[in-house]
Amino acid sequence: MSTDVLDPAAPVASVPRLTSLAHGGGCGCKLAPSVLQELLRDQPAAGPFKQLLVGTETGDDAAVWQVDEKTCVVATTDFFMPMVDDPHDFGRIAATNAISDIYAMGGRPIMALAVLGMPLDKLPIEVTREILKGGASICAEAGIPVAGGHSIDAPEPIYGLAVIGLVAPENLRRNSGAKPGDVLILTKALGVGVYSAAFKKEALSGAAYDDMIASTTLLNRIGAELSLNPHVHAITDVTGFGILGHGLEMARGSGATLRVAFADLPLLPDAERFAKEGRVTGASGRNWASYGDGVVLPGGTADWQRHLLTDPQTSGGLLVACAQEDAARVLKEISDAGYPYARIIGTVEEGAPKVIVT
Repeated sequence: MSTDVLDPAAPVASVPRLTSLAHGGGCGCKLAPSVLQELLRDQPAAGPFKQLLVGTETGDDAAVWQVDEKTCVVATTDFFMPMVDDPHDFGRIAATNAISDIYAMGGRPIMALAVLGMPLDKLPIEVTREILKGGASICAEAGIPVAGGHSIDAPEPIYGLAVIGLVAPENLRRNSGAKPGDVLILTKALGVGVYSAAFKKEALSGAAYDDMIASTTLLNRIGAELSLNPHVHAITDVTGFGILGHGLEMARGSGATLRVAFADLPLLPDAERFAKEGRVTGASGRNWASYGDGVVLPGGTADWQRHLLTDPQTSGGLLVACAQEDAARVLKEISDAGYPYARIIGTVEEGAPKVIVT
């Protein structure tokens, strides 16, 4: 990693809360889906590269390049501003979130590069070291090295990873492979966004903080195992666009309707209360405005319910579409692998590409 800009002698008057230095935090920093689509609208296509199996065409989780008939390289990058004040936890969350993109494609990560931006006049070097240590600890848990990276002096703290992985072509899973008749499984609970909003207002209990950290630092390594199952047709991770936004990407990519039962969605223990109290992120509203007519909610949907459906999930779970006949076994496999909130949340149907909530 190029660290010439990280001067340990830089003067720091005091150590502020990490979250106070950022205008947003976690995956709530992501550009709204509609803004991203507008930015990419006039960009040149990737070109006639037959080895590029996955590019930007379906808003998938990572790019995939086929090296030969047995091997594909999976590449991604993800970084954001802090949603917590503990630098070690921030590093762990950001690293878990970045590595998730590889697992969501059915791949196995092999190495990572750190992406770092720090306001050197506001934070001591020890804080940055702890962020890097936190990220490295998650990479070690995933069995990969942090092999390098890049750092800059930035006005807000930013950290994340570029991650490289491998997958066999037959095990590659995209967000566009869902089939009518499939069952939808979500592997983690929703509510990280409202938890982070409560944290920023110092309204999060110690137990709730522990729940949030447990969720956001749980690696989505189950994706690599699920990809070995031919009955698993599509996988994507649920992050900054919320369950509706990432579900809509799956619906559009697959040319099908996703029907989601609100009552079946797994929620972190205090998520409903925080949503009812209005402890939501700005990204929640931006997400809702971006869905357009691609999302249909039932009449009488309360604001708190909509906020949870649009809640940006930092290092969220995997949304999995699998054949109905194998759904119970797949759910058990996920639960047994250490995902206690895994639930069946809906189905895939023939119809216009949209998400219908019941």
